[in-house]
Amino acid sequence: MWLFGYGSLIWKVDFPIKSKMIGHVKGYLRRFYQASIDHRGVPEKPGRVVTLLPTSSQDDVVWGVAYEIAEENIESVLQHLDYREKNGYERSTVKFYPKDNPEEPFDLFLYIATRDNTSFLGEAKIEDIAKQISESSGPSGSNSEYLFQLATAMRKLVPQCNDTHLFDIEAAVKKIISKSPSSVSHG
Repeated sequence: MWLFGYGSLIWKVDFPIKSKMIGHVKGYLRRFYQASIDHRGVPEKPGRVVTLLPTSSQDDVVWGVAYEIAEENIESVLQHLDYREKNGYERSTVKFYPKDNPEEPFDLFLYIATRDNTSFLGEAKIEDIAKQISESSGPSGSNSEYLFQLATAMRKLVPQCNDTHLFDIEAAVKKIISKSPSSVSHG
């Protein structure tokens, strides 16, 4: 079984894997449109995490990592991920294009938060998303850490990745943090 990670599953793999490969899915955009009330925020102050939005263009691609799960671990990994991704995410099957062999795509599954789930926040201005991310934190840590880990991983794994939504939000959050009184050194 193969699974596609496009958010925290890229840098926070907390389940056994057999192998992994970098690649992309077509016809989607990665967006910070999903509320996180259980990991990177709380119900009173939700964070924002990524989901994939389907598009009509096969030119739209989302880079990430595919993980192969050994047969003997499938059931336990699915139980773990169904719980981890419980806040509005559903399993879906997509075609994956390996970076090193894009002419041989294969089906795998991923977790996607659809527009009709109760935690879907939808589109907002980059500045508003950045403000929410910079102010949110939950049981898994700060929302800005999630953003920075994802941006760093994408630059390292796929230098050609041109995810302007991700990188524009990263720049906006860094700008907010740099202006924050708590980030100024008092010494």
